Amino acid sequence: MHEHTLIVGGGVIGLLTAYNLAAHGGHVTLIDRSAMGQESSWAGGGIVSPLYPWRYSPAVTALAHWSQDFYPQLGERLAAATGIDPEVHTTGLYWLDLDDEAQALAWAERNRRPLSAVDISAAYDAVPALGGGYKRAIYMAGVANVRNPRLVKSLKAALQAMPNVTLREHCEVGGFLRDGDRVVGVRTAEGDVRSDQVVLTAGAWSGELLQTLGIGLPVEPVKGQMILFKCEADFLPTMVLAKGRYAIPRRDGHILVGSTLEHAGFDKTPTLDALESLKLSAIELLPALADATPVKHWAGLRPGSPEGIPFIGPLERHPGLWLNCGHYRNGLVLAPASCELLTDLLVGRPPVMDAGLYAPDARLGLV
Repeated sequence: MHEHTLIVGGGVIGLLTAYNLAAHGGHVTLIDRSAMGQESSWAGGGIVSPLYPWRYSPAVTALAHWSQDFYPQLGERLAAATGIDPEVHTTGLYWLDLDDEAQALAWAERNRRPLSAVDISAAYDAVPALGGGYKRAIYMAGVANVRNPRLVKSLKAALQAMPNVTLREHCEVGGFLRDGDRVVGVRTAEGDVRSDQVVLTAGAWSGELLQTLGIGLPVEPVKGQMILFKCEADFLPTMVLAKGRYAIPRRDGHILVGSTLEHAGFDKTPTLDALESLKLSAIELLPALADATPVKHWAGLRPGSPEGIPFIGPLERHPGLWLNCGHYRNGLVLAPASCELLTDLLVGRPPVMDAGLYAPDARLGLV
């Protein structure tokens, strides 16, 4: 293990990468331009599944399956270590009136996933609050959601308790330090930070940072807006999804409804249009929400990438620089497997899955 690893970007990917690497010894420094985990990781819904898993390539599916199986033990381990429970909440998920239901069921059979068509009456029995008029439903048992703000808090607390980890918040990275082609650290507003290797986990900002090396990484911000309601704890027993919008129950009765997909650069101002659109979707899914006022409305920036496949691994033309970014809509879903794979590559153990699917050089045409 190298002496000092510097990780740029303290979202869930950066936090979990630090957590994995710190267990192998050496020193780990994690830097974020604001507070840890306050961007996409905080803003998402936390469903531990892609919204439409059958619409993704095997590269995304492999990471998702590994992570889904791993999340319950990660939640337990973090809760035991920190006293902060990320609330990995297994509720299952109903998809209603899908256009591509046949593809979804064929995918589930091929991949041996517990997804099946159910009679619509079963959906209405399971979710009495569901709006009228839905004709068809498919259901996957075992799908969980994680309370992402608590996951971030728990990971941060776990790292703060590790003597070989340094967290630096509110410290903006402006570029990389180089010795020839080798990356040997970063430039920050507070001075240079040197390291044996740098891991870039800066989400939607990763492309901008790589541009300072003349590398065009197709990762760009995609805005998503969400609203939050507070209901009785038993109001929504399972997650529901229709027409691209979803409702997610937390254990305490909070209900998240999301989300928009907007290309608006780095602007994450919540808009009135999105609020109205999300409210309409919420009421269509769960009519009782017509009488509820959203308790919160916010926006975040997803790291959009081609086909939603993250870039994981080294950049050969800049030895010492590693990527773990570009997870698009599935950062929370794919985090455990992505960070395990990157750790495998960094410490030189056999990778948990085929690393070639995510290799930055091949995908960017740099080889």
